[in-house]
Amino acid sequence: MQDPFIGTWQLNPRKSAFDPNHQPTAGTMVFELDEAGVYLMRATGVCDGKRVAERPQRFVPDGSAQPCPDLSDLTTVTTRPDPNTLKSEVRRDDGSIAGEGTYTVSADGRSLTGTAAGFDSQRRRFETRTVWDRQPYE
Repeated sequence: MQDPFIGTWQLNPRKSAFDPNHQPTAGTMVFELDEAGVYLMRATGVCDGKRVAERPQRFVPDGSAQPCPDLSDLTTVTTRPDPNTLKSEVRRDDGSIAGEGTYTVSADGRSLTGTAAGFDSQRRRFETRTVWDRQPYE
């Protein structure tokens, strides 16, 4: 049985709720899983008419603190509370939470809901709820 996260997901803007400062009109997210059980997520999209790419994210769902590349004062802690959910927190050196997100694949595997809250690169607070539709396997 294939892991429910693995594959390509297309943003469904009509079903999503965006923060006023973050209003994408399109997006694609790809989840991969390596032999060690580490997820790599890459996302691209269109916001304000411009193509944007997020920094690839690594999720190690073992509950241990992992370094954030290029952000030496932050760590990421990811857990997998159930087979269809990944929960991740970004923590500062003092242990406080700088951001958090949850990805949940529907029981039928056809959609993924992501919630995220934290601070953007301009240090503005944000909250989003995105819905993604699974693309056919290649």
